[in-house]
Amino acid sequence: MEERSPLQNRLERIVFGTDSRAGRLFDVLLLWTILLSAALVLLESVHEVHVRYGRWLLAAEWTVTILFTIEYAVRVWVSRDRRRYVLGFYGLVDLLAALPTYLSLFVPGTQALSIIRAIRLTRVFRILRLTTYTREASHLLLALYASRHRIIVFSFAVLALVTVFGTVMYLVEGPAHGFTSIPRSIYWAIVTLTTVGYGDIAPRTAFGQALASAIMILGYAIIAIPTGIVSAEIARQERHRRVLSCPTCGAVEVPETSRFCPQCGAPLEAA
Repeated sequence: MEERSPLQNRLERIVFGTDSRAGRLFDVLLLWTILLSAALVLLESVHEVHVRYGRWLLAAEWTVTILFTIEYAVRVWVSRDRRRYVLGFYGLVDLLAALPTYLSLFVPGTQALSIIRAIRLTRVFRILRLTTYTREASHLLLALYASRHRIIVFSFAVLALVTVFGTVMYLVEGPAHGFTSIPRSIYWAIVTLTTVGYGDIAPRTAFGQALASAIMILGYAIIAIPTGIVSAEIARQERHRRVLSCPTCGAVEVPETSRFCPQCGAPLEAA
């Protein structure tokens, strides 16, 4: 096992921890730097601002990129499990935060991808100790994962519907009314079924308008189905969970079958 220096231990507590004043200060400064970098990307996309302040924005962008590069290198160096950090979610996001600017040296315009740095703002949940929100987000992801088969079946059913509707509209309206091909007609069906309604293509015949009206009404019902699927799964998961109170370390949420606190091992009593 690699021998760690006191400097590594101190830096690890600062860059990965929030239990020290230096660690919290580092995280707050990091959040402000992330916000600054996102603002730079947004401003650079405005033509008037880019023409007038382009060089200043570029200098600021490279300054932020170098700071993020140094931060990433330090995180890798002080990490106790480097492989886990590098291949983990935050490790990949930290790496991607710096790459777009370097990539822009070879592929112009890719610096706009630096907006991915905004994902790093999710650290605010850890910094402010908003673990409840993080836990609720994990419940939602679990519900989505558990519902994946039903959502996939639903998606294929919708795909079949828009294919049929698009083909019918192509036959009814034809190229004269903008339905120049079946794929373009399917595009119209998707836009109509999802109630987006760009209006770039519209039926002109009475039958086509009647069919479009039916698709719009059907769209409202279809949109509610994925929500119902996920909501039902969340409700099912909640029925198999209960909040237990630990007399030693406070209330924690654990599986219903748990009889002891997963943190301190004390017996749990139903709240």
